[in-house]
Amino acid sequence: MPDHDVLIVGAGPVGLLLACLLVQEGRHVAVCERRTDADERTRAIGIHRPGLEALDTAGIGDAVRAEALRLDGGEVRSRRRTLATLTFGQDHPILILPQPRTGALLRARLQSLSPESLLLGHDVRGVRQNADAVQIACASPDGPHELSASVVVVADGVRSRLRDRIDAGWRRRLGRASYAMVDLADATPDARAVLHCEPEGLVESFPLPGGQRRWVVREAEGGGLRSIEEFCATIETRTGIAVAPAADAMPTSFVAAQHAAKRLQRGRLVLLGDAAHEISPIGGQGMNLGWMDAVRLATALARTLPSRAPDLSGYERHARRSASRAQRRSAFYMSMGAPAPRTVVRGREMLMQGLGSAPLRGWTTGLLTMRGL
Repeated sequence: MPDHDVLIVGAGPVGLLLACLLVQEGRHVAVCERRTDADERTRAIGIHRPGLEALDTAGIGDAVRAEALRLDGGEVRSRRRTLATLTFGQDHPILILPQPRTGALLRARLQSLSPESLLLGHDVRGVRQNADAVQIACASPDGPHELSASVVVVADGVRSRLRDRIDAGWRRRLGRASYAMVDLADATPDARAVLHCEPEGLVESFPLPGGQRRWVVREAEGGGLRSIEEFCATIETRTGIAVAPAADAMPTSFVAAQHAAKRLQRGRLVLLGDAAHEISPIGGQGMNLGWMDAVRLATALARTLPSRAPDLSGYERHARRSASRAQRRSAFYMSMGAPAPRTVVRGREMLMQGLGSAPLRGWTTGLLTMRGL
């Protein structure tokens, strides 16, 4: 008999949520995480309604609501003019909470449900499967270690080292650009996001809990924003907004790209979250989409384990379809913030004004808040 019903590789927000859901169903779960401490990098911050519903199912929705900032709405601007204004009401909420804090709440929840499930410092080095189980070889603080499970879920992120084990492939999808971001004190705090779709490139700002604001700037081709002074100067040049640099702040550059695995399952190995599909963070959908997939996967596994190899065709079909829709939306968002000549800018300004008009405003709000995924 295998040691565990399900072994999850990766203790990010998606892997942790899946573990909580499965433990709540009475399954014996292990989560192997190569890090020995929490990942404190501040990445995803937006929690949409489908993601919040998943967190409710895992038992931490109320805790997230208590700490998060609720986004009132957003504006789209270009060339110092407001083109569209949206409001995020009860039907389309967006909560703002930095990913490290969301991860900490999920980790605490898992440890309260099953203290022995989270295995820190366990770096998975080898995987082999047979008809009855999957064997895992990993390096641990106590030396080489082996574990077995009926199913192994690979949730180790975009740069997954195990994706090739299921011959999943990794296909490029439309949408790719370089950005820099930094969190700074907000001189006039409010609860609205602002997108500046400027001819020189996108500038975004999102409110954060604690009186801060995250600024995201699309970088020029081949050139990064290496200093906080250069970063703030770029914001002012593009938008006319003077942002005070902080002495200890340093912009973080990242590439927003999109990929999808050709297949998500092979036997008792299955991909989840960013290991299955990379979604541009523009639009804030990657983490939430992973949570939605985790709910579907937990339901499928709870129905079939531990008696037989699971039928995950329904999970794979839904996950691939949702990822494809999210990637198309994100590619569109990215195109609206790309550097462009004035003739193109005028055309997209008209499009954004139309999308923010009274007849289309509700539909546009639904797209931005992950309706239909």
